[in-house]
Amino acid sequence: MEGLLDRLELSTVCREAKCPNRGECYASGTATFLIAGDVCTRGCRFCAVESRRPAPLDAGEPQRVAEAVEAMELRHAVITMVTRDDLEDGAAAHVVATIKAVRARTPGVAVEVLVSDFGGRGGSVDAVADARPDVFNHNVETVPRLYDTVRPGADYGRSLDVLKRAGQRVPQMPTKSGLMLGLGETHDEVVDVMRDLRAAGVGLLTLGQYLRPSAEHLPVSAFIEPDEFAELARIGRRLGFSGVASAPFVRSSYHAAELLD
Repeated sequence: MEGLLDRLELSTVCREAKCPNRGECYASGTATFLIAGDVCTRGCRFCAVESRRPAPLDAGEPQRVAEAVEAMELRHAVITMVTRDDLEDGAAAHVVATIKAVRARTPGVAVEVLVSDFGGRGGSVDAVADARPDVFNHNVETVPRLYDTVRPGADYGRSLDVLKRAGQRVPQMPTKSGLMLGLGETHDEVVDVMRDLRAAGVGLLTLGQYLRPSAEHLPVSAFIEPDEFAELARIGRRLGFSGVASAPFVRSSYHAAELLD
């Protein structure tokens, strides 16, 4: 897997974000592609992706992602992105080009995108939704009380608006979001966010334990017991989510095909 990705000069969020499931996913021939560069214009304090001034977009990247999807014989391709506040459209056109390249090369593959908030640019959200990914994912990440600490530069209401707008633009397209737990949130705050997500039309939910990527990142406030994850999954299903993945090592794209099924 590493050889294929290096040969095609592709990044994965598996590697850049130090995902704990990388070994399992690589062994099964799956990966989540990270496009629009491997550095981010924001400095979220939970994320291992480097933050600095990014390089220009690589116009050949969409085709190389499509080549990798074909070589890996995927049935479900997950494409995520760094935040590109330096670009007028937030890199929405680059996401669209990648969706189209994968669809042209491997038309039977389901394409899931995990996008930024595009700085609140409604036209960018519309452009990605109009490309008809099989799943439109944008993570709220944490509860609104912790945004200033965890996600400086992001806005909880804006993230909800992105999800709602995408779902309304293409009603038949599932929308998805996720949270990390263990950053200092309360049980009731998590349930309130779940209600907000349902009100925004979100149907798929992921909940996982926050793990500190380095000593420079936010410390873990609490390790959530598996029983609590199971209880939140039950609550999520009662609230009307059609799919909930809730366990300590769950991440946004972990078993993404199974969750969509």
